[in-house]
Amino acid sequence: MHRTRRMHRIRRLPLNAAATLTVLICLFPVYWMIATAFKPTRDIQSANPRLIPHTWTLAHFRAAVDADGFALFWRNSILVTGSAVLLALVVALGAAFAVARMRWRGRRQFMLMVFIAQMAPWESLIIPIYIISRDTGMLDRLPTLTLVYFMITLPFTIVVLRGFIATIPPELEESAQVDGCTRTGAFRRIAFPLLAPGLMATSLFGYITAWNEFAYANFLIIKQQDSRTLPVWLSSFQNTFGTDWGATMAASTLFALPALAIFLLLQRHVTSGLAAGAVKG
Repeated sequence: MHRTRRMHRIRRLPLNAAATLTVLICLFPVYWMIATAFKPTRDIQSANPRLIPHTWTLAHFRAAVDADGFALFWRNSILVTGSAVLLALVVALGAAFAVARMRWRGRRQFMLMVFIAQMAPWESLIIPIYIISRDTGMLDRLPTLTLVYFMITLPFTIVVLRGFIATIPPELEESAQVDGCTRTGAFRRIAFPLLAPGLMATSLFGYITAWNEFAYANFLIIKQQDSRTLPVWLSSFQNTFGTDWGATMAASTLFALPALAIFLLLQRHVTSGLAAGAVKG
């Protein structure tokens, strides 16, 4: 038996090595961003860069925090992202429940359209959305950006929540209805609490998508600089010598912290939510 375990471990060595190499390759750019944020400018511009900073400094973080619009753009990003994700959750929850629990004509066609919308490259719609926003007077407004992010995150939210609702036995809600609950009341009291992992998973991925989006924020917010978001703000670190890489990397590190913190807090629920949502189609 001991020999069998040893042979099993030996067979897994190539897989473990490949997994470790993949993780290192994926994490190295993140490490280099953080390390560069702590390096003095002379070390960043050195012809022989060090893997580990020889000298550490917080000057770049101070420059990022003291930059014009830091607090304002931070507020804009949180407001737009939070509103879009919340709106997507409310709409997707109703749509996912209707698809997973009800039988109605066009249900399959509806889900097909949702999948097509999810697979469509949203960058290809920048020009049509820009023209519509311009003609309706909705350029340079945060509600316009909120609606765009809502449209981007909605298909994925519907797909995941639909799969998650399908894993909850409908008999639980039927039992509650026998005891006197309405269909809505049974869903709210029985099924909705069980959806917490699925809601957290979809909200996290929707948050990351909207939080990191740059193209629409750059094209739809042109004149009103105070309405821009953090991804656009990251491109503003320029000086007379070109890009201030230290401040840019420090700002990028600060920009990534909220998403990282939320992911670490919700990691267990996100994993269980995605696993459960993938069981049934």
